[in-house]
Amino acid sequence: MYFKNIRNCVILLSLSLLLVECSKDEKINYKLDGQSAGGETTVFLSNSQAFGTPAPNLSPEHLEMHLEGDKAFEAIFVSSPAPTHGGLGPIFNNSSCNACHPSDARASVPTNINELSGFFFRISVEGTDEHGGPKPVPGFGTQLQHQSLFGYEPEAKMERKYQTKEIVLSDGLKVQLQRPAYSIIDPYIELPENVLISPRIGMPVFGLGLLESIPEKDIIANADEFDRDQDGVSGKPNYVWDAVTETVQLGRFGWKAGAANILAQSAGAYSGDMGLTTSIFPVESSYGQSNGNTENGIIEVSDDELNAVTFYCQTLGVPAARNLDKEQVIEGSKIFEKIGCAKCHIPSFITGNNPNIPEISNQKIYPYTDMLLHDMGEDLADNRTEYLASGTEWKTRPLWGVGLTNVTSGHTSFLHDGRARNIMEAILWHGGEAENSKNDFIELATEEREALLAFVNAL
Repeated sequence: MYFKNIRNCVILLSLSLLLVECSKDEKINYKLDGQSAGGETTVFLSNSQAFGTPAPNLSPEHLEMHLEGDKAFEAIFVSSPAPTHGGLGPIFNNSSCNACHPSDARASVPTNINELSGFFFRISVEGTDEHGGPKPVPGFGTQLQHQSLFGYEPEAKMERKYQTKEIVLSDGLKVQLQRPAYSIIDPYIELPENVLISPRIGMPVFGLGLLESIPEKDIIANADEFDRDQDGVSGKPNYVWDAVTETVQLGRFGWKAGAANILAQSAGAYSGDMGLTTSIFPVESSYGQSNGNTENGIIEVSDDELNAVTFYCQTLGVPAARNLDKEQVIEGSKIFEKIGCAKCHIPSFITGNNPNIPEISNQKIYPYTDMLLHDMGEDLADNRTEYLASGTEWKTRPLWGVGLTNVTSGHTSFLHDGRARNIMEAILWHGGEAENSKNDFIELATEEREALLAFVNAL
């Protein structure tokens, strides 16, 4: 009996040790899904080229097209007449796509917002245009051009002043947020009263083809405009006028999902940012203004060049997620889910079939966005509507690659105007539908907070 009990104890001890070892092995080998954030388009780089590398699965023909698009994206436009790339202005914000999206990444926030940069103002007056979009400011349009060619006058200059807002976290850490206030100064003509101002900054351009290829039904499936499930989150789609098809389409791109596709977004940037005409927007953005272009009907960016830039943005690779097997990152992912971040930053989608670019078709991707509009509260409000987007609503930004921002761009500025100087500040600016998640973040213990931030930085 004694030896039988000893034998049973030995067997139980062996099983216990085996279970412990299995548990340890599982913990060591466990990895979160989503390292290949862009499916087969994923780029396994974590250096300055992480956002600017072509998708590795491109065919030789499509790689050549991508490289041609890269040249067009970096092309610097000048005033006419010019042998190549003429037509800039006469009023504008910058002179190339790359200048607003350096290294295909997020633009930094300039100390002097009137210098050439990726920062600008969208503007409008109360009401809507004939398609339900923002109503142009007479004499200024819907974007403030603060640069001009020699002999012309900019529309105006921008002004920014900061106030400080302090938030104290549960462990006593004090965070000083910088709250910006914006205004327009030195207009070339008198401004109408109550001009609506929405500051914007250039965002990363990788992975756009994948986001464009998400089936509309899959995006709409996550919408809950009237919060029927009563979880406090009520994302809704934006439906916008698409100048390409001349129909109303689901908005996908821009800070408020104001553009339906990358072609329209690219043509809009040529028009608004650089004062260049395309077949999509053939009328100069400054046409009819006393400081604008008096000529009309001259196409300055050919369809070949416009399509090349569009294809380039559609076929940039997506940087891989990193450290998904680290215990701290795994714990952070659980906290991300627990406090409700994943309700808007939905981890994954599967792209639909794109017959023109099979390389981005049927890919499981991990962008961490729902592509929908959400009320983000008064602190982030620009009070400017854009189609169905209210003055407090913004589209959920994808989080993929966010942890590589400093590597690719040399800064960690986030949100639509770059006010957040790091990811923690970006979270603390959340309000509205994200108010509860922000408050839960504030109450996290130090280790929990660090784990959550480690997870976001791993994406």
